[in-house]
Amino acid sequence: MDWLSRLFEMMPVRGWLDLRCSYGVPWRIDQGPGGSNEIPYHAVLAGSAILDDPAGGRPLQLKAGDILLLPGNPRHVMHDGGGTPPLPARNRAAQNFTISENLGSDERLDLLCGHFAIAPPHDRLLRTYLPPRLVVHAGPQVGEGTAAQLAGLVSLMRSETADDHLGGRAMLNALSTAMFALVLRLASETDAKSRGLLALAGDLRLAPAVAAMFNEPARAWSLPELARLCNMSRATLARQFQEKLGRSASDLLTDIRMTLAANELRRSSLSTGGVAEMVGYQSEAAFQRAFKSHMGVTPAQWRKAQHSGQDVLADRVASADPKAMSAAVDR
Repeated sequence: MDWLSRLFEMMPVRGWLDLRCSYGVPWRIDQGPGGSNEIPYHAVLAGSAILDDPAGGRPLQLKAGDILLLPGNPRHVMHDGGGTPPLPARNRAAQNFTISENLGSDERLDLLCGHFAIAPPHDRLLRTYLPPRLVVHAGPQVGEGTAAQLAGLVSLMRSETADDHLGGRAMLNALSTAMFALVLRLASETDAKSRGLLALAGDLRLAPAVAAMFNEPARAWSLPELARLCNMSRATLARQFQEKLGRSASDLLTDIRMTLAANELRRSSLSTGGVAEMVGYQSEAAFQRAFKSHMGVTPAQWRKAQHSGQDVLADRVASADPKAMSAAVDR
């Protein structure tokens, strides 16, 4: 199994289509933030849109074929760019989704709006590897390869929302889930300036080391061993990881191990010592320290919370002293 597939197996992502929007000018969409574990997406089927930068930077123009992901899950505003107060929109329920529309008569925006849901704690981890805003283009004239696959998938979603067939909700949500992987694959192929997960996915030189850590996370990998797999010097490998991922190979291995440990603690009755050994720790005490440092709670607290349905990470953030949290970020 390739390492990116292994990552998605470790961090299951589910897609949901929320709305199909049909707006004539003037129009405005004001959304977010969504749930704490959500990444919103918008796919422009026809027309164009302006996305305001929440940080006050330059607005982003979106055109037909563009797919926007917002891993930072911010409140975000999209509009037609004309500056005129928007016409009122109304929602009506179709059999498998909701249609939002207004009475504008000029060039219309046709937009699919949905979100990806990632189970905690993987949502927080995944966001550290993705940019806060991600756009790819998959219009009808994209030729072959990943862009063409993504364009075909969006075309199928468009057809499903037009006809509203039996089983449409299951189809649309399954297609949304597949969209996530295809968007990341396309971004890794086309965004030369990307960092994080996208840069890592697009760098074939580092693939042997990354695959080794994902496929054998319990092994005590050393930097020289990983460097030999990539036919690089130790210094070059370390520099490449920092430049591409913004983290060290050791950091990535720890992230993989803690993700696997969190999954195992949630779904099995294996002892804490057994989980520690499974993810590469010979000492249960060392694993306990690493898990608490990484997750903010002990393995026992995590397991108990998962069985009771409690999000201990969200509770921990909500109850934390804001000054202390600020200081932790500043450090």
